[in-house]
Amino acid sequence: MNGVMADARQLGLLGIKPMGAADATGLSADGRSSYYAQRQIARRRSAKKPSKSRKTKRYRLDKWPKINAIIDTHSHLIVAATVNEGPGHDSPQFPALLQQASSRVHFDTLLADAGYDAEEHHRLARKTYGIRSSVIALNPRDQGRKWPKTYYRRQMKTSFPRRRFGQRWQAESVWSRHKRNLGWVLFSKNTQMQEFECQDRIMTHNLVLLALP
Repeated sequence: MNGVMADARQLGLLGIKPMGAADATGLSADGRSSYYAQRQIARRRSAKKPSKSRKTKRYRLDKWPKINAIIDTHSHLIVAATVNEGPGHDSPQFPALLQQASSRVHFDTLLADAGYDAEEHHRLARKTYGIRSSVIALNPRDQGRKWPKTYYRRQMKTSFPRRRFGQRWQAESVWSRHKRNLGWVLFSKNTQMQEFECQDRIMTHNLVLLALP
């Protein structure tokens, strides 16, 4: 991956002050979309007394491969990625993503949605990896609190840069393009092979972007 980023610099795909965006997407190992599985989860949770057969089915539907990634908003390159099992919170993947991304690209700004909201993520981005600006949307769980207690999250409350944060949609564009080109169903059935397949997809995605005129 480091070689891909070096080639991207030579081709002028990475700007002087790169902007990154963190986002996650779900894939399928059984031909059903993660959206379908989530709808099934919600439907079963609304049932008061799910049957034993439903619980067995729930295990099969509730799990799917999930990629968390940091992308470059200008080139749409996937700079860093982790693969885990969904559904689940995105936040625990953030430190590993930052470590990967910072070893390859020195981002000036990093954008992330509320799934990555945490004071320590701001500190990690700015203090440990030298990212000038971290823009992470506040989690709705704190909307009832007038002022967040911590420094960076309070900044997000008082002066949230909405125009800059609008570039986070580039990450959604990356996943849309990724699934159009490579599909959204994995061929592998066990967890380890699914992770390898996801990493291969990410490399293929980046190589296609490097090959474009």
